[in-house]
Amino acid sequence: MTKIFFPLFIVLTLAACSSEETIQENKFESVVHTLYSDSIELFVEYQPFIVGEISKFAAHFTVLGENFTALTDAKITVSLLVGDNGIRSSIDTCSSPGIFRLALEPKVAGKGTLMFEVVTKTFTEKFSIKNVEIFPDVKTAQEKYVPIKGKGDITYLKEQAWKLEFANAPVKRQNFSDVIKTSGQLLSAPGDEMAVVAKASGVVLFTNTSFYEGSEVRNGQSLFTVSGADMNEGNVDAMYKDSKTNYAKAKADFERASELVKDKLITNKEYLQIKQSFENAENQLNNLSRNYSAKGKSSTSPMDGFVKNILVKEGQFVEAGQTIATVSKNKRLILQAMVSQTYFNQLTSVTSANFTAGPNSKMIYATANMNGSKPTFGRSTLQNVPFIPITFEIDNTGSIVPGSVVEVYLKSEPLLDVLVIPVSSLIEEQGVFYVYVQLGGESFEKREVQLGVNDGLNVQVIKGVNEGERVVTKGAYQIKLSTASGALPAHGHEH
Repeated sequence: MTKIFFPLFIVLTLAACSSEETIQENKFESVVHTLYSDSIELFVEYQPFIVGEISKFAAHFTVLGENFTALTDAKITVSLLVGDNGIRSSIDTCSSPGIFRLALEPKVAGKGTLMFEVVTKTFTEKFSIKNVEIFPDVKTAQEKYVPIKGKGDITYLKEQAWKLEFANAPVKRQNFSDVIKTSGQLLSAPGDEMAVVAKASGVVLFTNTSFYEGSEVRNGQSLFTVSGADMNEGNVDAMYKDSKTNYAKAKADFERASELVKDKLITNKEYLQIKQSFENAENQLNNLSRNYSAKGKSSTSPMDGFVKNILVKEGQFVEAGQTIATVSKNKRLILQAMVSQTYFNQLTSVTSANFTAGPNSKMIYATANMNGSKPTFGRSTLQNVPFIPITFEIDNTGSIVPGSVVEVYLKSEPLLDVLVIPVSSLIEEQGVFYVYVQLGGESFEKREVQLGVNDGLNVQVIKGVNEGERVVTKGAYQIKLSTASGALPAHGHEH
């Protein structure tokens, strides 16, 4: 008859204790496992399993993401199954953030499976470790237990990583692109920017005293007024008054001519000439009246957007048609890169680009994520400049300033099935690049790497790491500082 699963349940509920509290005297070097799921990392340390002996666990759970953090709110269950016999221990309180302490007392020797179940409010994960050895007694364990070797020579504890920015990622094989690195500039896209011009000659006055560069404006909103008061020439106010007088006279002449032509007292030709004079006077008055008030002629915003720049000072004299400000929607931009003519034959294969706003900027933008258009490039160099322009039209995410000088990584010829890691993994020392490889939960190894092409976000690795190994992508510099200080704490949590 098949035995019921877990007939030898021993449930050990452990009260939370400080991370400094020792919970078991070390008899052997700890068994250590590090496992990953899509959501969390499990790093667990425990004493070898011996029948009749309590083996205590320090299980470290890290929530994966942009920054790795300690898991604090979860129910953890550890089970050990040997054939049809099993034991289990559960706890729903961490002894310190990220660390859950459990214990098991095996009753049957042999090879078993160690399982962890993690239940949180948002996800459930299970980890399984097969071929776990359970020794019949202490003597046999002393004779046969062989700790797993090959740990890295650098220790960086979870407690340290959880307090600072830290993350790692697996080295992957993927399709990449050859890269042309160059410089460029961000410009406003055509139609995204319009000029505000003076509609008359005179002295410019700001409509709103709180009006400044960066102010949001609406289409048709009055921004400036140009007044010709106290000016002898080009006086818009005098022109307006003259235009009203001319219109009134022309209107009276037209109304009179309309009656005379009926009685054939004037010729049809004379009537048409008077009518044309009236229409001209009317058009002139309408033109001057548009946006005119007692304060002067108003200049309005040509569209919704933001004031990019103001080119005049209040009280300054301006000529009719002079640009006095620029309004931008700030929604679309032109990324223009300048490429050496050496790369002319490669430009047809350029599909997209990454760019960063200056050499010290950590923010990398990708045209592929910004509704970027297909690139266009010149068929000749610019006048007096030995470079070929290549341009992309992109959305402005709101964090980019038009006019910025940028570093550009043009992505061209495909590179198939190459090892790739994030650029943030790299540590440079005197021109040589290194990464920190995480060999276990708290053990690391510093590796020199030989690099290939770099697109600003990721970099090809030719030599130094293997597919599947996990490299530190955030926090590498902190590991370097901890190593240099020589103040690393002792390794181990389960003792």
